Amino acid sequence: MEIVWLGHSCFRIRGRPAAKEVAVVTDPCPPTSGYTIGKQNAMVVTISHDDANHSYRKGISGEPQFLDSPGEYEIQGVFFTSIRTYRDREKGTVRGRNLVFVIEMEDISICHLGALGHIPTAEQVEKLTGVDVLLIPVGGTTTIDGAHAAEVVSMLEPRLVVPMHYGTPVAPTLEPLDRFLKEMGVKSPEPQVKLPVSRKTLPNETQLIVLNPKQR
Repeated sequence: MEIVWLGHSCFRIRGRPAAKEVAVVTDPCPPTSGYTIGKQNAMVVTISHDDANHSYRKGISGEPQFLDSPGEYEIQGVFFTSIRTYRDREKGTVRGRNLVFVIEMEDISICHLGALGHIPTAEQVEKLTGVDVLLIPVGGTTTIDGAHAAEVVSMLEPRLVVPMHYGTPVAPTLEPLDRFLKEMGVKSPEPQVKLPVSRKTLPNETQLIVLNPKQR
């Protein structure tokens, strides 16, 4: 399996769950976000909420299936579970609702937290505990910030943590990554272009991976 960060909260996840390549794209973002994802060919697209920076359907080619509501789905040997959460601490009354997606492919579970804006409840933590790869927003402003993100990591104890939705030169309005790194007590690791993942290569203890956004 290969995970590539396209910018903001958008990732491309590719795997071969049933001897056939499947591509999943999360929260596609438009050029106005500062990132240019081009035209991504995907079989499935997950959308955490309908904000323009997370639901740019024009950035997807082919005839994908869009998942934008709570539920459980099986598509081409990939299992998806979407869990209703909120974009704020007031049960959505300020910024609205959010979907967290758990994607199971090639015996790996990937959790994309979307624009989570609060610490998960005990019930939500129970559903998310045991995920292997956690894609987590850390930039504050419209999601949890670095301190709360570190708390979520501690609660879920994933094998790999990949931060997203933080301040960069093309998206300077969010908090920078170093605040989250400080909360995690780690130095900035060397950014990678892509993240290859397999059951055999998962670390025993939580490891933080920083990805460079791949731009078209």
